[in-house]
Amino acid sequence: MRKVFIYFFAFLFICFFLPALLTKSNMQTSSETDDGIVEIKEEHSESEYIYNQYGTIKLLHTDTNTVEEVALDNYLCNVVSAEMPVDFEKEALKAQAIVARTYTIYKVNNKKHENADVCDDSTCCQAWISKEDRLARWDGDKEAKWSKIEECVNETKGKIITYNNQPINAFFHSNSGGKTELPVDVWGGGSNMPYLQVVETSGEDAYSQYNSEVELTNEELLEKLKAKYTDIQIDFNNDDDIKILEYTSSGRVKTIKFGNHEISGTEARNIFGLRATNFDISKNEGKIKFTVKGYGHGVGMSQTGADSMAKSGSTAEDIIQHFYVGVEIKEVNSL
Repeated sequence: MRKVFIYFFAFLFICFFLPALLTKSNMQTSSETDDGIVEIKEEHSESEYIYNQYGTIKLLHTDTNTVEEVALDNYLCNVVSAEMPVDFEKEALKAQAIVARTYTIYKVNNKKHENADVCDDSTCCQAWISKEDRLARWDGDKEAKWSKIEECVNETKGKIITYNNQPINAFFHSNSGGKTELPVDVWGGGSNMPYLQVVETSGEDAYSQYNSEVELTNEELLEKLKAKYTDIQIDFNNDDDIKILEYTSSGRVKTIKFGNHEISGTEARNIFGLRATNFDISKNEGKIKFTVKGYGHGVGMSQTGADSMAKSGSTAEDIIQHFYVGVEIKEVNSL
């Protein structure tokens, strides 16, 4: 009988206690300090990504002018949820997470703010929204939507886009109108960013961001121009007084004439509140209509283009390789 109990306890030890001890030993390491005190250190699981640097960033909240230090990937959840619709395909959201992480690290290395790495203003850096505000604006199963964002960020932890082993300036926009733009035709630069080229993407016309119109009376158009050019004069009966003079390599408006002034397509977009510089002009009964294709500056990744590609089976890596030419996706710790 005694042998039976011994065998029984030996069986329990082998089946239950021994695996537990082995598991614990895999998760803890011990080291002895100079004074003889043994320190137990928890090791991280293989699935957790520990950043050698960039693990935290300094975020400037522009409304309060305060700087908050936040974990990079927590910050990215707020960015991705602000920048891309949560109902987009998961691979598109994962691509956005990698792009946003890359853009953030590029900003850390090329600071624009004195006491911060990046700000929450989309016109300056990237859009950002608090989890509380994001949940308040969503309908349906809000926590499930937030979990989807977190999954996309966590499943891409550490991944960034590089060119010549350096993080790229990962520009992105809403809708390219079918074809992206060169930086030089938007901001006058970009010779040091050869990964930003003109690329075509199908399927963007299925999104509401693809088409838009702005209609102004002759008087309204003249007033908007006068705010910038006080000496502006336009003969609205002369077709040559309102005329597109030059297009960029992607087919967007490069130069347009308004009476006695020639301005860039980018400036026209800003003056008249157009969604993009890819537009046509028509005149009818004292009104000027701008018919616009696309939404945003057009440089880098198109978000609706990314979603269209994901719907066709492309992965996040496929999407990134499409919109950024000659790049590699690497672990940031490998740089």
